[in-house]
Amino acid sequence: MLVFQSRRHFQITFLFFLLPLLVFSDHLHANTQNESPSKPKLLILGDSLSAAYGLKQHEGWVSLLQNIWNNESVQIEVINAAISGETTDGGLARLPRLLDQHKPSHLLIELGGNDGLQGHPITKMRANLAKMAEIAKQANIRVMLQDMEIPTNYGRKYTSMFADSFEAVADEKQIILIPFFLQNVVSDENMMLRDGIHPNKAAQPVIAKFMKEQLTPLILELENN
Repeated sequence: MLVFQSRRHFQITFLFFLLPLLVFSDHLHANTQNESPSKPKLLILGDSLSAAYGLKQHEGWVSLLQNIWNNESVQIEVINAAISGETTDGGLARLPRLLDQHKPSHLLIELGGNDGLQGHPITKMRANLAKMAEIAKQANIRVMLQDMEIPTNYGRKYTSMFADSFEAVADEKQIILIPFFLQNVVSDENMMLRDGIHPNKAAQPVIAKFMKEQLTPLILELENN
């Protein structure tokens, strides 16, 4: 009889402790099911055109774009990994670590300008751009490529090969090509620094608005697909 009572006491005690755990488990599962997905994260791998060259970081178009999205309650986070002077060689070398560190959902490759200005082989630049797109796509990251232009004083053949490279890579890797983001400012000397290459402070809001119009529907549409 004593043995029976002890077992019964043990069973009641066991259920007493088990029920709260079951309730907590169900509650945790419900919360997990109701959690909203993390917001898109855009990594910008670029050069001085995206690194606020000659300006303070908060004055650059990347920071202004993040501010626009924040003010409009658009849930997109921006990571600016642009470095002045960066080439496609440098971008390719840095990309794996950046992807591992930030785990972005989207990647904008804004590189190639310095390759062109330094007269690097176009075939090497194209191969680097294609490899970066391939690495990101293998990590299930949506890739966008920024179209680039260089001054025409590099010769017709080189300039033409350079310009054609970005569309060729976009077609080859099936990624989105974003129109040249200086197209609305580069011909206006009031929006360019004296070097004629870098946009000044007045140009940054114009670029930010242009990139917002380009990127917002793409990122949100791609995220929902």
